[in-house]
Amino acid sequence: MTIVQAALVQSEWTGDKESMIEKNFGYARQAAELGAQVLCFQEIFTTPYFCTVQDPAYYDTAEEIPNGPTVKRVMDLARETGMVIVAPIYEKVDEGTFYNTAAVIDSDGQFLGKYRKTHIPQVKGFWEKFYFRPGNLGYPIFDTAVGRIGVYICYDRHFPEGWRVLGLKGAKIVFNPSATTRGHSSYLWQLEQPAAAVANEYFVGAINRVGREDLEDTDYYGTSYFASPRGQVIDGTASDTNDEVLVRSLNMGLIEEVRRQWAFYRDRRPEVYGEVSAP
Repeated sequence: MTIVQAALVQSEWTGDKESMIEKNFGYARQAAELGAQVLCFQEIFTTPYFCTVQDPAYYDTAEEIPNGPTVKRVMDLARETGMVIVAPIYEKVDEGTFYNTAAVIDSDGQFLGKYRKTHIPQVKGFWEKFYFRPGNLGYPIFDTAVGRIGVYICYDRHFPEGWRVLGLKGAKIVFNPSATTRGHSSYLWQLEQPAAAVANEYFVGAINRVGREDLEDTDYYGTSYFASPRGQVIDGTASDTNDEVLVRSLNMGLIEEVRRQWAFYRDRRPEVYGEVSAP
């Protein structure tokens, strides 16, 4: 039986990028002191969730990955703490190309790669197509010191296909950093990630922002949690109002146990699913 100590960080926007980074790094160090081996920050963790407005000034907050300053600092943090770290930030490729991305850093500080958010909403309060191109890297799996992990970002979670691809590629933990507001989707927040964990028989780490930000329509309700392959929330959720470092013990042996009991991968019928991919 292998136990992985996994951590999620939810934190309220501080008002500026540097203090936000420092606060989150402090929480990461707390998680490491509590024994965490892998940690994920919230969606675009260095900034407010600026997609509630359409303002080109926020293009200036984007950085290169992995050569930008924040990811380099995360690499140093991973080496310092010995943790695998998933760091979602706003990625700049060139002056006109930006992505909503998560960088994955191994416990020795090595940059393993990145996932770019695949599904980009464009509805009131979530004007993401103004800022991000749809991801073009598929659904990568990262072989880390704690095993194979995957990343799915926020709006992606409404699309079951990506969850399944990550499972087929061998993910044992999938992190879903998000920004979702009170009253908007709290019911789905409680439902979707546990359902994905059951359907794909792996652990899901669901991270939400928390608190109000200095933009319109922002009241994030936190309640970050880990869901087991049985769809159970492990030892409760984080606060719905306050910053929190959530550390939970994930029994990786449960994955094999569940897959033997509920043989979804054995019984799937890809030859009859062609209509799913039809335009």
